[in-house]
Amino acid sequence: MKEKTTKEPTKKRISKRKNRVAIMLNDEEMKAMNRFIETYKIKNKSRFVRETLITAILKKFDEDHPTLF
Repeated sequence: MKEKTTKEPTKKRISKRKNRVAIMLNDEEMKAMNRFIETYKIKNKSRFVRETLITAILKKFDEDHPTLF
């Protein structure tokens, strides 16, 4: 009979965040961001800003990739 092997659960590889980025917003920008966060019930502001920034960067990279035609 075939032996049962137990697999260890795979851990998602998450790199530790060790680089700090600070940004400055004017009053209108801060009001807009806070309104968005309240409207859409965002619980983690840092995660929201990080994911929004990275999404915009990746989208721009995708749009700017070289094409043959």
